[in-house]
Amino acid sequence: MSSAEKKFQKYEPFYLSPSPRRKTSAEIISEARRSLRSVKTQRPFTPRYEERQLFGPTSCRTSADRPPSSFSLHARHFETADSRPGSGKRLSPLEHKPKLPICPDPDLDTSPPLPKPPADPLELNRTSTARARLFKAGSLGMLPPMMQPEERFAGPMSEDGFRLHKGDLTENIATVTSSETKMAENNQSETDVLESNNGPRTTEDESEESFVWKSRIIPVLQELESPTHDNIFSSNSLEQLCDACDRLHRILDESNLLGRKCRRRAILLKTLFKLIDMGSDQLNLQLTRLILALSVTGNNLLNVCKLIFKISRSENNDSLFQNSSIIDSLLSVLCSENIFSIAEALLYCMGTLKFLSGNSSILKLLQNKGAVSILLHLTKKLNDANRLDKTNFTISGHILVQLTATLRNLADLPQSRLEFLSNSGFPELCVILEQHSNDKDICMNVARVLRFSLDFHCGCVSTISKKCSCMLLFLVLLPCHSHSGDLVVRIVFTLGNLTAKNNEAREQFFTEKGSVDTLLGLFHTYLEMGFTPENNQRRPSEVEDVLIKLIRVLANLSIHPTVGTALASKQECIDLLVKVLEYKSIDECEELVINAAATINNLSYYPAENSVVRAKQLHIAELLLRLLLSNNMEAVLEATRVFGNFSQTKEIRDFILQKHVYKFMTVLLDSKNQDVCFSACGVLINLTADKTSRTILREGGIQKLIDCLRDFGPVDWQLAGLVCKTLWNYSEESAAFSFGEEETKSLLQLLSVFLDENIATHWNLSEDFKEFHKACWETEFVPVAQKLMNRIQNQYSVLEPLGTPS
Repeated sequence: MSSAEKKFQKYEPFYLSPSPRRKTSAEIISEARRSLRSVKTQRPFTPRYEERQLFGPTSCRTSADRPPSSFSLHARHFETADSRPGSGKRLSPLEHKPKLPICPDPDLDTSPPLPKPPADPLELNRTSTARARLFKAGSLGMLPPMMQPEERFAGPMSEDGFRLHKGDLTENIATVTSSETKMAENNQSETDVLESNNGPRTTEDESEESFVWKSRIIPVLQELESPTHDNIFSSNSLEQLCDACDRLHRILDESNLLGRKCRRRAILLKTLFKLIDMGSDQLNLQLTRLILALSVTGNNLLNVCKLIFKISRSENNDSLFQNSSIIDSLLSVLCSENIFSIAEALLYCMGTLKFLSGNSSILKLLQNKGAVSILLHLTKKLNDANRLDKTNFTISGHILVQLTATLRNLADLPQSRLEFLSNSGFPELCVILEQHSNDKDICMNVARVLRFSLDFHCGCVSTISKKCSCMLLFLVLLPCHSHSGDLVVRIVFTLGNLTAKNNEAREQFFTEKGSVDTLLGLFHTYLEMGFTPENNQRRPSEVEDVLIKLIRVLANLSIHPTVGTALASKQECIDLLVKVLEYKSIDECEELVINAAATINNLSYYPAENSVVRAKQLHIAELLLRLLLSNNMEAVLEATRVFGNFSQTKEIRDFILQKHVYKFMTVLLDSKNQDVCFSACGVLINLTADKTSRTILREGGIQKLIDCLRDFGPVDWQLAGLVCKTLWNYSEESAAFSFGEEETKSLLQLLSVFLDENIATHWNLSEDFKEFHKACWETEFVPVAQKLMNRIQNQYSVLEPLGTPS
């Protein structure tokens, strides 16, 4: 042990246990209670916006730089061409390269020119009508063979011999059914297998599909195409339409016709698209669920996601999502392989999930469906893509705003935090911060995710401090967004969480280049801004909130011996803390002043020769008097703790006597708060170490110490031991002279009871607490109590008082 360490050991403060051996759990807890403590603070306030938007009113994106949250959407915006299934049949390449026609306008007639009509006008009319139907059916991608003459007179009749309802749907159904059946028959000579997008299908499959189509699907489509209700907007009508959609979905699922497997998929989609114009959110949600199940792509997928997004903007519709499986469909969209081919659809899909995750019931539903792992997997794909190519960086940023906002809500669930750990969520979040460091919206959301996760889960703190580079990232972000108080306060709050309970994190942050200077620079900036809170303001202003969180980080960092010693000797740090006490009162901003006092207490723990705290201790003591006179017990406690450290020096002991601070300490012994009594007793033990100041206890102090021993001794052996040390110091010259007869009897009786080895068996305590309590009883109380009892009984004094200060 070096000479400096020996000196430090000799003049240890009353609350320190600097033994070089491995400390017991009781000693560690004892030391933490008596001296250095991490500082707690409230979460930063998160405003709730009434209107659901892709980007909130505080977004850094201008209206011109971001996709819209409001838009009109009708059936005409959807395209039936999307539903055209390929035959899957490979054709032989042409020997010559034909001239490709210009892409036709979908609104124009694309039928080939008709041959010269026959002379018979009636025949002309019949032929034209039949061919019109054929070409209309052919536009669905299945060109039928030439119809027989007798078929031209069939009209809109089904193959079963009954006439269908009039309308586009009926005509399409009849024509396509007849033409596709005959085409299959004519092509048997060429191939026995017809292929769809999902693999080969036999003619037997085609026959089975045709049977299902005619017997089960057509009746439901007719319900959807031509409702017979008197009032189509009545609740009964909507319920029947929703029920029809549900039955259609179930039929297609049972028949294995979902996705792109159904050859008449175009007719299904066209019918569903038309119903969108009815404007019912309940019906539209059923429609979008079925449309997504039919694997639409391109513009249709985008419009479906927009439609769902539009429905989700109203909180009144949350129950519709909760009672539907549409959430499963949305999560499936997020699992698409080529994410940038559907980037805009993905954006509105994520926007919907962001809105829904604001509902606590749906939030739990999302968590149960594995939303955290799905979102983190999508995050990784976006991060990996942005590493290789910045082409889609802008749209990727828009998506990540929605994604990280959803993760922020999910991170509030305890179950989700474990998923963040198991899915490497925190490293990916740090990659987001690195790639989008200039995007305030994304940085804000990521900071909130980390904030929620670190509030309660120690495993998250350990993971981030060991595996992530977030410390360095935060140090980069803070100067970039120094004037964005809402972001700064969240980053600093996260740093406070990281350094609250993890000593490795404290050291890691301190060793980062420029870390302390960055914090102090922000401290100076926000202190210079000035702050005048409004009257009756329930929470601190933004400037005050930043200062509160900044000071908390400094307090937590100072728990580490190396960091604490360095901060205590840093002039700028101490000057800024002192300014807070000079310019702010406890009534103006309670939390700010208390945090400043707590930080000074931690820094005053280190009695280094170059300590600026010790150099300014007299001025600080003057400022702390204001806290002792306040009605705020927490402020009184912090001030008392600082006096406990400062009273190791004669300068402060003289100040305490001159300003009658000791009277405050004596009064505090009547407190019902054990920590307040402990801190007050700590000041008194240092005062009684001086022979000249021991008489202060004669002013009622002895009886209050005995009362404190009686009230708290059975449950707080640390406090009981400290009381005994104070009485030991006081009675150094003569126990008989120091204590009156009644005080002596009362004290001896208490000590006899507390020194009974069987006393612990009478406590109704948990086993863990019993073990800790027993350790405190043996190490904190028994040695000094036994000595004090012997002194009183024998009426003699020892040479050296307990806890002699420097």
